[in-house]
Amino acid sequence: MKLVYFAWVRERVGRPEEVVAPPDEVATVADLVGWLRGRGEEYAYAFENPGVVRAAIDRVHAKHDASIRGAAEIAFFPPMTGG
Repeated sequence: MKLVYFAWVRERVGRPEEVVAPPDEVATVADLVGWLRGRGEEYAYAFENPGVVRAAIDRVHAKHDASIRGAAEIAFFPPMTGG
């Protein structure tokens, strides 16, 4: 699956996107975040407060308990404010 990172999440991870193949036990957004945090200090830093980072599965906002099964793209981004 393709992961896309925006704003300070991208800056902390150090890349705008990547293709990954998480293990089968990674079933939800929260599982994916936990798996990513274990991939290195840049990911641990980007997801140090996972409740703040928002996610979208195939361009639809998703909660952290949402299934990622069959997803082609998951995007991570900080909270947005209007103005």
